[in-house]
Amino acid sequence: MGNIFGKTKTKPISRVTEQDKAVLQLKQQRDKLKQYQKRIELSLEKDRELAKKCLANGRKERAKTLLRKKKYQEKLLSNTDAQLETLEKLASDIEFAQVEARVVSGLKVGNEALKKVNEILSIDEVEQILDETRESIEKQQEIDALLNGVLTEEDEDEVLAELEDLIGADQAKEAETEDLRLPDVPDDELVKERKRKEKDTSGSGKKVALEA
Repeated sequence: MGNIFGKTKTKPISRVTEQDKAVLQLKQQRDKLKQYQKRIELSLEKDRELAKKCLANGRKERAKTLLRKKKYQEKLLSNTDAQLETLEKLASDIEFAQVEARVVSGLKVGNEALKKVNEILSIDEVEQILDETRESIEKQQEIDALLNGVLTEEDEDEVLAELEDLIGADQAKEAETEDLRLPDVPDDELVKERKRKEKDTSGSGKKVALEA
C-alpha cells in the first residue's frame, strides 16, 4: 500500500569515491601509528628511569633487561617512522591522482566543446566571411574617398551650416512644444473679466447722462 500511494524515496547518489575512502583509511592508519609512537616514547622514558633505579639498588641484570626492552622499542619506533612516511606518501599520491583525473576530465569536456564549435564553422566559411568583410570595408573606403574628392571646402561649410540649421529647428520645435504645455486660463475667468468691463462701461455712460 505504501508503495502504491506514497512516493518511493530514491537513495541520494554519494559523491564519495573509492579513492576518497582509500585516502580516509590511510589517514586513519597514520593517526593510529602516531598514537602508537607516543605510547612507545612514554614507555622508553619509563624503562630508562626504572633501569636507573635498578642499578642504584644493585639489580644490574634487571637494568640490562629493561635496556634491552628499550632498545627493541626504539627499533619499533624507527619502523613506525618509515611506515608513517609510506602512508602519507600513498595518501598524497592518491589525492594528486584525483586532481589529475579532474584536470583530464575538464580537458576532455573542453575538447568536445571545441570540436562542436569547429563543426559549426569550417575554415572555408571563416575565410569566406573574412573576405566578404574585407570587401565591404574596401568598398566603404572607396565611397568615402569619392565623396571627399567631390565635395570642396565650400561644400563642407555649407553642409555644416545646414546641420546647424537642422539643430536650431529641432531646438525651436522643442521650445514650441514646451509653450504648448503651459496651463490655459479657465473660460469662466474670461467671462467674468468681460462682464466686469461691460459693467464699467455702462456705469460710466449713465454718469455722463446725469451730468448733462
